[in-house]
Amino acid sequence: MENKILVETSARHIHLDQASFDYLMDAKEGEHAVLNVRKPLSQPGQYVSDVRLNLVGPVNPKTGKPRMLTNVSILGPLRKENQIEISATDARTLGVNAPIRLSGDVKGSAPVTIVNPVNGKQLELEEGVIIAKRHIHMTPEDAEAFNVKDGEAVYVAISTPERETIYGDTIIRVSPKYALAMHIDTDESNAANAGGEVYGEILYASECHHEDGECCHGEGHCCHHHE
Repeated sequence: MENKILVETSARHIHLDQASFDYLMDAKEGEHAVLNVRKPLSQPGQYVSDVRLNLVGPVNPKTGKPRMLTNVSILGPLRKENQIEISATDARTLGVNAPIRLSGDVKGSAPVTIVNPVNGKQLELEEGVIIAKRHIHMTPEDAEAFNVKDGEAVYVAISTPERETIYGDTIIRVSPKYALAMHIDTDESNAANAGGEVYGEILYASECHHEDGECCHGEGHCCHHHE
């Protein structure tokens, strides 16, 4: 496959700011809790930590007990804003109305309670839960090579032995701090049977303002017509 892009499945996870992490870890006054690296991720400087927390949603009227997702990893490093990324299936399990958003866009998103099962500390968030919009991380050099721009929406073909799937509305995210990789959630990964090492290929842009038959973004990025 030409111009292949590694496709990674992003399972449910938590991003926390320092104050929230300190509270949940019951750090002493004037001290900060430390988030330790368990495993590095493909994006430079990003990692899975050794801390796992529970997400608690509303009470399930059928059982009388709160809906819950347990054993959810915190990813590091700590951020300026709290954000919880789950799949649509997770959202139904948790009983929250999580919007599909790009990472960082949490205003007005779903509420949740985060619980540290080790010490019982609970943090109630009024917002922060999203279903992450599928996206591709690229460096500026990658973007030039693929002839795409930051914020652009593209179609991506993922071909596995069992299923061939095309994902539209995949957002390009460009930064010199990124490494080339496409991120999809577990629902999207299961739809394509995209376990293990899987690659995708950009087919063409999702948005086009040219006439049919013209090229939007260079060779291989064919233009399609919107009514």
